[in-house]
Amino acid sequence: MIKAQDADFYNENGYLLVKGVYAPEEVNDMRLATDRIITKAATAKHIKQSHTWQGDYLPPDELKSLVLKGFHDVHYHDAVFTRAACHPNMRAILSLLIGPNVQLHHSKMLVKPPEKGAAFPLHQDYPYFPHANHSMLAASVHMDDSDMENGCLCVIPESHKNGPLPHVGRWYLDHREYPLTSAMPCPANAGDVLFFNYLTIHGSDINRSRRPRRNVLFQFRDPADPPTSDVHINWGQGLMICGENPEYREYKAEYQLKV
Repeated sequence: MIKAQDADFYNENGYLLVKGVYAPEEVNDMRLATDRIITKAATAKHIKQSHTWQGDYLPPDELKSLVLKGFHDVHYHDAVFTRAACHPNMRAILSLLIGPNVQLHHSKMLVKPPEKGAAFPLHQDYPYFPHANHSMLAASVHMDDSDMENGCLCVIPESHKNGPLPHVGRWYLDHREYPLTSAMPCPANAGDVLFFNYLTIHGSDINRSRRPRRNVLFQFRDPADPPTSDVHINWGQGLMICGENPEYREYKAEYQLKV
């Protein structure tokens, strides 16, 4: 699927777009699963919240009109995403980018509706789940063809080499210093996967098209790379994708029983 020189490109630039990781029928299965999750969430009244970024990067009236639907841990909702995370092509790529041992940290689905899909200001993923050795990467699975018109992902090559940067309210970089226009668009086709290090600066523009932009994001890491702060722990976190976990660690969610 990829070669050693592709891994060298990823290490140097902080990102790698791999074409055709998933077959058309596999992509269609993910689209159908996405529709089912959204329908169930709407029925359960858990779809009211829009996960748009707040801040001064857009006028308030414009922000209110934008929508971004995000659902975490989609592999808990439909086995199609478990199969996608453990796909042979995905394992082959991850073993070159991370190493022989690869662990799933979490998954999430991001849907930008036609004509009003919200933007993602430029940011690093590091503040959300900091790790000591920075092995964490995102694998953004495209369920639709994606370009600048419908808000494709954009990256700043080699920005991972600068290490963690200060974020506004922890969530995104100052748009005056890091405007979206400073990033390189990464257009992709359905079935392609964009891999990028969690220190790589990335973001996306508004979906101005009549087409949806549906992505599933898997976050992977080396299981021997310890978190420096347990700020992002999920139920069942730690599914092994490749190899083994060389260390024993219990993942426990803190919870209270309510009567």
